[in-house]
Amino acid sequence: MANASLSPADVRYLAAAGGAAPSLHNSQPWYFRPTSDGRGIAVYADRTRAVPLTDPDGRALHISVGAAVFNVRVAAGRLGRDPRVTLLPHESGPAPAAVLDLGRFTHDPHPYGPDLHPAIGDRHSSRLPFTDRDVPERLVGELVTAAEAEGVVLDVLEETDARRVLNLTAEAERRTAADLARQAETRTWLRVEELTTDGIPYAALGPQDHDARVPVRAFTGHPPAFPTSTRHFEALPRVATLTTRFDRPEDWLRTGQAMERAWLLATVHGLRMSVLHQAVEWPDTRATLRNPRTGPGHVQMVLRMGYGPPGAPTPRRPVAETLRSAAGDAGTKARNGTGTGTGAGRA
Repeated sequence: MANASLSPADVRYLAAAGGAAPSLHNSQPWYFRPTSDGRGIAVYADRTRAVPLTDPDGRALHISVGAAVFNVRVAAGRLGRDPRVTLLPHESGPAPAAVLDLGRFTHDPHPYGPDLHPAIGDRHSSRLPFTDRDVPERLVGELVTAAEAEGVVLDVLEETDARRVLNLTAEAERRTAADLARQAETRTWLRVEELTTDGIPYAALGPQDHDARVPVRAFTGHPPAFPTSTRHFEALPRVATLTTRFDRPEDWLRTGQAMERAWLLATVHGLRMSVLHQAVEWPDTRATLRNPRTGPGHVQMVLRMGYGPPGAPTPRRPVAETLRSAAGDAGTKARNGTGTGTGAGRA
């Protein structure tokens, strides 16, 4: 019988996959720890890497951690493991956001449909203009089904609702531009230097929309601290929302898993995505995002999708910084090495 315990190399591999997940401002607010029985891995929220003014309740932080959890699930399948996930377990000491029991084996290498594993390294945000090519309805249906499997509603909006959401996003962007404290916080995650392991490199920012149809976040402030180009974006951006019935930390974690599952699937099919996060950062605009025709719910995320260039990659923290031992030591670099497994990650 195969050994149910994970090897140190397995644990590094899983942590590297989790660390390639998207996060607000590429803050990467997570760390990983093998379980005490050696048969699983726990994922923790690293609150020292929070963005408190933009994300005061930790909602975006939990969504980021949820995305990391889904990447670990996909990587576990590549190891022949069947992940059993427990969200927010009640444990003494620092409680993890999720624990994945990987002691069972599976004969299904692709439990989520197509092979999503290559997309972990290929997926990243594209803040560049997309073409006006339509997203096939078949693919839209697959994305909806992927999110639904995680308990989250993905709604690809028709023109009227899409423009309403884009207008709310633009309003939130203007409000953020007038908030000097939030602007300063955002700029702390902007990276001009090349050798960095987190944050948003200047090369990954992308242009502003010349026609002001797509409210791209101005990371460098208003007016911009660095020269910013403009380009013509798509005439009608394809916009989707992720909505949950409740608005609890477990719902945020599920949203992150649903977002990453849909994003990896989109990447497999050559569809690009980016996050329009501004409107969910203000309580009133977030409340107005909800489509009144779909019933009660809480919009957790707004996604822009389309066909076009992949965008620039963003740096990743090395596994030596994000992987801690089961006993809670600061890291496993000396014991387990520093391999990253999946290559560079993406914001």
